[in-house]
Amino acid sequence: MAAASQSPALAVEAQRRGMSKVARRDAVDGYLFILPWLLGFVIFTAGPMLASFGLMFVDWDLLTPPSFAGLANIQKAVVDPLLTTSLYNTAYYTFISVPLRMVVALGGAMLLNAHVRGLPFFRTAFYLPAVLPLVASIILWMWLFNPQIGLLNMVLNAVGLPRLNWIWDPVLSKPSLILMSLWTTGNVMIIFLAGLQSVPQGLYEAAEIDGAGAWAKFRHVTLPMISPSMLFNLVTGIIFSFQVFAVVYFMTGTGGQAAGGPINTTLMTVVYLFRVAFEQFKMGYGSTVAWVLFLVILVFTLLQWKLSDRWVYYEGRK
Repeated sequence: MAAASQSPALAVEAQRRGMSKVARRDAVDGYLFILPWLLGFVIFTAGPMLASFGLMFVDWDLLTPPSFAGLANIQKAVVDPLLTTSLYNTAYYTFISVPLRMVVALGGAMLLNAHVRGLPFFRTAFYLPAVLPLVASIILWMWLFNPQIGLLNMVLNAVGLPRLNWIWDPVLSKPSLILMSLWTTGNVMIIFLAGLQSVPQGLYEAAEIDGAGAWAKFRHVTLPMISPSMLFNLVTGIIFSFQVFAVVYFMTGTGGQAAGGPINTTLMTVVYLFRVAFEQFKMGYGSTVAWVLFLVILVFTLLQWKLSDRWVYYEGRK
């Protein structure tokens, strides 16, 4: 009788041990599958980040052994006018270009979602700039911005307006970069298009029954339903815009001049980081600039996630 009464407990214990073995085996298999990514993250991301954090406290020119500098690099960053200028230029570019790109991309996505005539042509035309080689796009826009033979100035002359110096004008340099950024909205547009196609048609039909017009349906149905896509595009757009480099470097660093001209009006933070670290060989201060940029991006990203609860709608969430 005692053995019979203990057999169910033994069976439960054996089953529990068997389940724990399966769980451990699944965990090991999972870690093996993600091991290549983990190694890549540790070697190429986390490792360099930790190394750059240590470099903030040393002076190192890549040629001589590093020497301990204490907080000298951080103190220099606090009072560096060029760093302040680069942060202002980057913020100016980011907070104007990102909203404009989202508006243009949303308009293109709504056009593609409307099933108009010539849809394959519009899909190709809108997305093609996003996959063109960056250098080819820069050469194209250098010709468009050319003060003498550029297409933009030809158009201005045709309508009786004066020529502009565009990227070479201190006043128009940043707006010119913002105008160029609208060229590559294809990736943002595709994400918006996926969000639009996931909106249930029943919601539009219910809104029409209630007497809602086109604007009311867009405001009260479309925008709330695609708000997760808007959040994703906003977060990634700000992160990438704060790290803009290649366009500025190749467009303003020609002719033997330092990138970031004219008179530092396009000196973005990553361009300044490159100038300090790889042109002046001040690796310690370059690492400090990199961490300042990282903290700025982190603050804005966390702020967006904090505020997203007020305007982002997730179906099924209260």
